[in-house]
Amino acid sequence: MSPLFRYAEMMRLSMQMGLMLFEAQQVIALRMPGMTGVLAAHPSENGRMLAEKGAAFAQSAQAATLAALQGKQADQVAMAALRPIRRKTRANAARLTRAAKQV
Repeated sequence: MSPLFRYAEMMRLSMQMGLMLFEAQQVIALRMPGMTGVLAAHPSENGRMLAEKGAAFAQSAQAATLAALQGKQADQVAMAALRPIRRKTRANAARLTRAAKQV
């Protein structure tokens, strides 16, 4: 495999990680006003916040383990681990943004 291709894969991984971190901060910023009562929040939001992490991290560990057992490159294993967490942060950011716009 060409070194240039590996470089592109690492850049893709870095970009996806950066997007996930940005979305996680967005989710925190949208949840905090609901926790303090400034904005109306769904009653189950705090419980959901805790419950979803276990499932996302379990899916992440499973995907990373499977990729490693298949002999994938380190960046591919990391991308497999990141994918379930990124999916959850993206969905939470979109859902909470829609909810904030309705208020």
